[in-house]
Amino acid sequence: MTEEVVLLDDDGNAVGTAPKADVHHASTPLHLAFSLYLFGPDGAFLLTRRAETKRTFAGVWTNSVCGHPAPGEPMEDAVRRRAWQELGVRPTSLRLVLPRFSYRAEMDGVVEHEQCPVYAGWLPSHEISPDPEEVGEARWVPWSDFVDAVISGRQEVSAWSDAETRQLMVLGTDPQGWPAEDPALLPPAARDVDRSAR
Repeated sequence: MTEEVVLLDDDGNAVGTAPKADVHHASTPLHLAFSLYLFGPDGAFLLTRRAETKRTFAGVWTNSVCGHPAPGEPMEDAVRRRAWQELGVRPTSLRLVLPRFSYRAEMDGVVEHEQCPVYAGWLPSHEISPDPEEVGEARWVPWSDFVDAVISGRQEVSAWSDAETRQLMVLGTDPQGWPAEDPALLPPAARDVDRSAR
């Protein structure tokens, strides 16, 4: 089955769909995505490296999980689906922390251009089962060490994870204390789906 992504206008309204395989190129249109930062029972953060076979940003270290909601799929459902597909994990809780994050980044001539709400999630253990087609490597690190390494430049990460980390810093040093944002702040394309799913 062809995986589709939701195309957006500049205000975050859905304006159509397109096959994911066709949408990432030198002039990638704005589309809906998400990022997930996963934490273990001891508070450690799960840092992952994208598989070398990925079509975009291959081999780059980044946040725990990235993905795109399918047309008509509620955002939290998409986050949980990708966490299972990429890492074989089911978060016990999810928290929307950066509802309106967006970015544009380029690597090797391929552009990412996304409105990309950011979630934090918690796992009951450190046991993961990464899909090698998605994840090349994974490691658990103290969140404060990760932040320090990103800010100092000692840890290179994807452009989106770098920008997200800097915004997450503002929320506080302990991810458990990050406030849960109102889903009404999500881009309209995501809000409309979440509302209709209730």
